[in-house]
Amino acid sequence: MSTWLEQLERELDQRLSEFLRNNPVQDQLFQDQHQQDRASALKRQRLQLQQDAEEQRRQLLALADQVRDWRERIQRADQAGATDLADRARRHMDELMTQGRTLWSDLENLGRRFEEVDGQLNALSRQPESANRKDLDRDWALFEAEQELQRMRRDAGFSD
Repeated sequence: MSTWLEQLERELDQRLSEFLRNNPVQDQLFQDQHQQDRASALKRQRLQLQQDAEEQRRQLLALADQVRDWRERIQRADQAGATDLADRARRHMDELMTQGRTLWSDLENLGRRFEEVDGQLNALSRQPESANRKDLDRDWALFEAEQELQRMRRDAGFSD
């Protein structure tokens, strides 16, 4: 069972579709605005991905420093014969290494997502600008009007 809100939405969608069919210039403006909105959203998403990747890199570098510190601690514990402490430190370093692999994988995923978004943005920028379309529509309308005027002159007996 449809709610009144769903019915209203369908009715408004139908009216908008009919309006756009009857007004191609408005339809083109609507399409242009949609394309601009999509490009803006993709640019924001790309910027966010860049910021996320930078944060991931920072975390990876900090983690690498921690791993290096724990490696040194393990060596010192081994040299001192503190095997229990060295084993615990190794387990902790293994956890850090696992975190590092996870961060690295996340960074690779961010890179793939960035490439996808960048590709979509490039595809949008390669689409022809509607200004050419508007000029074409305007020129075509002028051509048709001129043709009609010439036809009317001929029918009225005026020479070209």
